[in-house]
Amino acid sequence: MKAVVYGGGNIGRGFLGQLLFESGYETVFIDINRELIDKLNYDHSYPVRIVCNEYQNEMTIRNVRAVHSDSAAAEIASADIMFTSAGVNVLSHIAPNIADGICRRQGRGLDIIICENLLHADQYLKELLGKSIEIPENIGFVESSVGRMVPIMNDEMYEGNILRVWVEPFCTLPVDKAAFKNEIPNIKNMLPSAPFAYHIQSKLYLHNTGHAIAAYLGMKRGYTYIWEAMADTEIYKFVENAMRNCAEALSKEHHKPIDEVMDYAHDLIRRFQNRYLGDTCERVGRDARRKLAIDDRLLGAVALCNKHGLPTEYIKLGIMSALDYL
Repeated sequence: MKAVVYGGGNIGRGFLGQLLFESGYETVFIDINRELIDKLNYDHSYPVRIVCNEYQNEMTIRNVRAVHSDSAAAEIASADIMFTSAGVNVLSHIAPNIADGICRRQGRGLDIIICENLLHADQYLKELLGKSIEIPENIGFVESSVGRMVPIMNDEMYEGNILRVWVEPFCTLPVDKAAFKNEIPNIKNMLPSAPFAYHIQSKLYLHNTGHAIAAYLGMKRGYTYIWEAMADTEIYKFVENAMRNCAEALSKEHHKPIDEVMDYAHDLIRRFQNRYLGDTCERVGRDARRKLAIDDRLLGAVALCNKHGLPTEYIKLGIMSALDYL
């Protein structure tokens, strides 16, 4: 079995690569970083370090190789499953290569699992491909909810190996069950779910909202790391209250038991406190204009809370700090 992952960055290697290796796939990463490509093709493996406040483990991901984006179409033509983790701003650049790969499949179906931090990513990618080809009915565009946190790596964390990735223990990938056009593959920790709207909104309006508020309030107070911001008792209270309001809104919107949603919120708060990830407020807060869009993690969360008559003052503290950051 062969999987193609378009994007050999931290999410591609640190999350998708692990799931696919543990499921028995050969994984082909498509990227433009020649140094990374050459190293993957020389080693055919790379280390993933799983870190949290309680422990650290390192595992080796094997059965991998890489190609440059120029050769993407040939790999897509023979893939059993495909993922994108290239970044929202890159999708328009890689869409022609994906379209070419689909044409080379000569009618054979393919599901593309889209691991991008974007609402309606399935429709966005489909529209991009539609500019180049008439998309066959057996090509599936599958939204996912990427919850695993992977920090920006620095020289010290690489320890001499540019392929090493640090990740948190959380390793579950919910995907939109209804969007598959072919047999759903059996991939470890991939959870096909329907309806999928709850998973999309809980990632955006619980995980991303709380993370963003911690980042913008943390930067305002001069903190470098997310865990430092969460160690500030006042910021902790603001984040927790904002996430409680969001959890109540999600519970009402999707008819989920409030205890189930709050358990997820509390687990997220615990994960935000993971000091070994070294996740920075700057990384989480970057691209602030997009994150202040009307339906994104901050204003969108306010709208959802307003819809269900819930308080929004703690979310608005994050919005004001984001505006200060801009």
